[in-house]
Amino acid sequence: MVEAVQGAGVVVTGAGGGIGAALARRFAAEGARVVVNDLDAERAKAVAAEIGGIPVPGDASAVVEEARAALGGTVDVYCANAGVGSGGSETAGEEVWAQAWDVNVMAHVRAAQALLPAWLERGAGRFVSTVSAAGLLTMIGAAPYSVTKHGAYAFAEWLSLTYRHRGLKVHAICPQGVRTDMLAATGSAGDIVLRPTAIEPEDVADALFRGIEEERFLILPHPEVAGYYKARAAEPDRWLAGMNHIQRTWEDAR
Repeated sequence: MVEAVQGAGVVVTGAGGGIGAALARRFAAEGARVVVNDLDAERAKAVAAEIGGIPVPGDASAVVEEARAALGGTVDVYCANAGVGSGGSETAGEEVWAQAWDVNVMAHVRAAQALLPAWLERGAGRFVSTVSAAGLLTMIGAAPYSVTKHGAYAFAEWLSLTYRHRGLKVHAICPQGVRTDMLAATGSAGDIVLRPTAIEPEDVADALFRGIEEERFLILPHPEVAGYYKARAAEPDRWLAGMNHIQRTWEDAR
């Protein structure tokens, strides 16, 4: 058992399946009281019933107050997990870009706005952001997703550097491929980049809990991402050339 989460009031957004459901199950198994949030009410209720949690379906951008009430007035851990895997290029429609920004970035900002006053007052709180390796690197064929996941990572990083001395603990989870519905929707680009090394959602939950025990900000369920991230920073042109090679391979395959 991880002492930091035993008895904690936890909210997991996008928890009707995939990584979110795995996180909800793991927190519950570790003794936390878990609010299960998802846009799909039936899926939220099903996961909550399975783990003895509390279903609070609806938009992740506006869940904090209802979740706080359901937990008796206090949220200790907030997992900003809900996301959209918007594909496309710069030509993707305005509505695609707007939805990606709203769900992948602004939902995190709105949650922080609602949570931080109480957390900073008591000097304790934990914010878990499900980002993606795309937030550290990029993803071919998915400009809205890549750009907004960079934003989600930047916001998590900013929260950590700004408030860690006031008791806020932040974790940014950055996996590559995970066997979820979102991976299935990536099509041929996902087949080339993500599927060969894809892991299970439960592996992501395991990585997060190791990170919680070690109080690490950056959670890498695929450890090799650290090397890619270093290469990107140290030799950006070489890294971009390598990614362009993958892009051309994908174009040729199509």
